[in-house]
Amino acid sequence: MTNYRSRITAILVAFVVALLGGFGAGVSAAEPAGPAGVQADCGDTSGFRKTPLSQLPSQATDTYNLIRKGGPYPYPQDDTVFQNRERLLPLCASGYYREYTVKTPGSPDRGARRIVKGKGNEFFYTRDHYRSFVLITF
Repeated sequence: MTNYRSRITAILVAFVVALLGGFGAGVSAAEPAGPAGVQADCGDTSGFRKTPLSQLPSQATDTYNLIRKGGPYPYPQDDTVFQNRERLLPLCASGYYREYTVKTPGSPDRGARRIVKGKGNEFFYTRDHYRSFVLITF
């Protein structure tokens, strides 16, 4: 019976570790993820391609500046919780991420571009409506 309990315990621990992103998840001190060098509170961002804000479309800088100011935002969906349903960003607690529209010139609607901000002050950019992300560097 003890061996059976040990196996169940090991399986449960492995499941929880996988769910939370593994042991040692986090960003090393050598990898600043935000403008103030603030590290992510959860998940490992080291596997993300890093792109300077200055190399993204100019509208991304406009959105970033609005985020830093606290708005006002042009769309009602801006500054709402991003659910990370695609599970492409580090797995964090519900409500950890918020999303913001990056305007697309000529688009009749919000377009596909977004910035997603984590509570750890990490910023991600997607140009293809959450199919891929880059970590924004400053």
